[in-house]
Amino acid sequence: MGRVALLLFLFALTVELSLGISHEIHLLRPRLGSGGHPASGLSCPSWRLAVETNNIINWETVPQACESYVGYYMLGHQYRQDSRAVVYEAIAYAESLKLDETTLSNLPYFAENGFGAEVLNETSSNEWVKKAKAPALPESLKLYNKLVSLGIKVVFLTGRREDWRNVTAANLKKVGYHTWEKLILRKSSDGSTALVYKSNQRKKVEESGYRIVGNMGDQWSDILGTNRGNRTFKLPNPMYYIA
Repeated sequence: MGRVALLLFLFALTVELSLGISHEIHLLRPRLGSGGHPASGLSCPSWRLAVETNNIINWETVPQACESYVGYYMLGHQYRQDSRAVVYEAIAYAESLKLDETTLSNLPYFAENGFGAEVLNETSSNEWVKKAKAPALPESLKLYNKLVSLGIKVVFLTGRREDWRNVTAANLKKVGYHTWEKLILRKSSDGSTALVYKSNQRKKVEESGYRIVGNMGDQWSDILGTNRGNRTFKLPNPMYYIA
């Protein structure tokens, strides 16, 4: 099998708000700025910076004092601008390749459950995922469409379990992701960390004859490890951490 240029686009259930798109990700009204009150003894902007730069790791929840700050950030302009900057850079990179690609939003769930300040209830979270009602991330969908137009193959790599394949595929197609080269889900017998699991899956993709030219996710475990590809792109997500 000949080597095919493949931009590995990680399906990591990232979150993002609508940017002039006709649909909204969540009905809560977006607000300007970061909002909220300063946390006593804690700088929430500094905490978010440390999280996004992977200097604070293995954290379980957003500090309670920063719940409002994170909520305002996720529903405001800055998050959208941060995501746009990452995606535009990815598009510029893809367009520069001489060739022959994170996608659904769980913001509606987290907006009703403390924006990460509450310990994740896996039961209720899983039930929400199974409804297949996650909206598309507008900027990621824009990137996806650009990659398809350039002839770059798309792979979705997710930590969702294999028995959610039909739900996941239906949700992707419903919100605009109509075609892909591979949709990789985790087998129920795989108990490895996200970093190890995704590294192993990327290795298998390359061993099957593809070349990974790009890799995007909202978790550091999406883009660290082995077989990361030629370029990695980290989307912001201060609501949860997956090792």
